[in-house]
Amino acid sequence: MRLLIIGALEGQLSTATKMAMDGGAKVAHAPSIEIALAALRAGKGADLLLVDVMMNISGLIAGLEAERIAVPVVACGVETNAAAAVNAIRAGAKEYIPLPPDAELIAAVIAAVARESSDFLYRDPAMERVVKMAEQIAGSEASILITGESGTGKEVVAKYVHARSKRASKAFISVNCAAIPEALLESELFGHEKGAFTGAVARRIGKFEEASGGTLLLDEISEMDVRLQAKLLRAIQERVIDRVGGTKPVPVDIRILATSNRNLNEAVREGSFREDLLFRLNVVNLKLPPCVNGPVTSLPCPSISSPNTPRPTASAARALRRSPQCAG
Repeated sequence: MRLLIIGALEGQLSTATKMAMDGGAKVAHAPSIEIALAALRAGKGADLLLVDVMMNISGLIAGLEAERIAVPVVACGVETNAAAAVNAIRAGAKEYIPLPPDAELIAAVIAAVARESSDFLYRDPAMERVVKMAEQIAGSEASILITGESGTGKEVVAKYVHARSKRASKAFISVNCAAIPEALLESELFGHEKGAFTGAVARRIGKFEEASGGTLLLDEISEMDVRLQAKLLRAIQERVIDRVGGTKPVPVDIRILATSNRNLNEAVREGSFREDLLFRLNVVNLKLPPCVNGPVTSLPCPSISSPNTPRPTASAARALRRSPQCAG
């Protein structure tokens, strides 16, 4: 788990850093919000930001949103900073950790982030077959196309594959191709050079470079424009990318996973999706069974746990009992 601590490394915050490292986190430090945003823009990714509560957290979150960087923010400060803690939560921080730090609390926060990639609950034989296939192919470098209806847990399956792959210790980067405007998606994926277009005030590293060494998930890839599909095909075939406005190809080392809730073979026949790109992505297809009573927000088809995954806690079990029933 990659932790970026933002603020002056003095006293109690320094102690929190040591606790996080003892808990297995890879820790980086930025003394200011500006430096933190520059590091994230440059591709030095993070799974969690731990921020001094006295810093401009609303400004940080606004900066993250402007850069389309999705990473949870946790504020920390001395217990006397009650008003600052409330303001941090209102600004968008997910949690508040009081200082001096408690080792168990730091460990719990790290575990909660790490658990997002490893917990997996499912039901019915159809999902069991999907999980077994995912486990079998996780150790390979093959591209995987994960298909299924919206809400069936395609991204959860992708994280499950990554967590069991040879790249598990490296970054897992997800890009929602349907949520980013067409004009911005190319820059989001491949990055851009300073001055490449109006508003490009600095070089930005794209998701391909940020994921190098790890796994890149292209979520809802069927929504990608055909023109951009050609550039994506080259990146997958040659493992090099061109930043927008760049003149020098950049090599990348990534595994590609993709998801779609549409029938891509039909999209090929309609001319909205390239057949050669589908061939490159669909080396292995994991087709998820539908949930009949509505979408699942965090875990696909939850009811019973796999024999190879941890048992849920009592509170999780109660939540699962309240969840909709799913079927293949």
